[in-house]
Amino acid sequence: MNIKPLNIEKHVEHIISILIEYTPRVIGATLVLIVGLWLIKRLSKLATKSMENRDLDVSLRTFLRSLISIGLKVVLIVTVAGMIGIGTTSFVTILGAAGLAVGLALQGSLSNFAGGVLVLIFKPYRVGDSIDVLGQSGTVKEIQIFNTILLTSDLRTVILPNGAVSNGTIVNNTKYGILRGDVQVTVSAVHDIDMVKRLLIEELLKHEHVLKDPAPEVAAVKIIDGGVTLSIKAYSLSSNFSMINSDTVELAKKVFEKHQILPPPAKK
Repeated sequence: MNIKPLNIEKHVEHIISILIEYTPRVIGATLVLIVGLWLIKRLSKLATKSMENRDLDVSLRTFLRSLISIGLKVVLIVTVAGMIGIGTTSFVTILGAAGLAVGLALQGSLSNFAGGVLVLIFKPYRVGDSIDVLGQSGTVKEIQIFNTILLTSDLRTVILPNGAVSNGTIVNNTKYGILRGDVQVTVSAVHDIDMVKRLLIEELLKHEHVLKDPAPEVAAVKIIDGGVTLSIKAYSLSSNFSMINSDTVELAKKVFEKHQILPPPAKK
């Protein structure tokens, strides 16, 4: 009849001993967790402010802040687990095994992630740049961690994986903010070519979107069937480039009409 009370007393004593042993640990771990989360938040803000002062790209700042925050939180959780009494070696082993399994399952995504990091750090292009990459041409609308978003001239949205982009050839058409248009026209060989070139350059320099430095150029590049082909090269800011070639064609037509510059004779 006395067995049950004795067993209850033993269980109560065991529970009390556990509470006595673990309560200080739990309280300490809770305090460390609260203070740690606060410190991580402060450190993230300080890191962001430091990156802003260094004028780092917005996308890169956001990514690095997330990376710092997540890394510190993982360290904090492992520390808190160790304070409570959970074996940190086993905990780290489990995290490592889980990370390996996830890494093997997401090899392609991790490649794109690494490519995104390289793009954000080395900046082969920025948002707003016009680029040619992986057989696609367009304006960069967004640089994400895994993908780069392009908008083509015919308003199609192209999503490119950063892994392939970072390992491929990238042609940045707007890296230096200036582009050169190139239009070819053919006039009759009977005309004074130096005069034609001078007239074209004079009109190009009057155009509001043609840069004076570098100056526009006109060069004779071919003689064929009684005609001379001229290459008209005009420089403009990248933002105005889409209209330069068409404007150059219109300008050349007006010059030819005004000064009665004839095309080469028709073939018989």
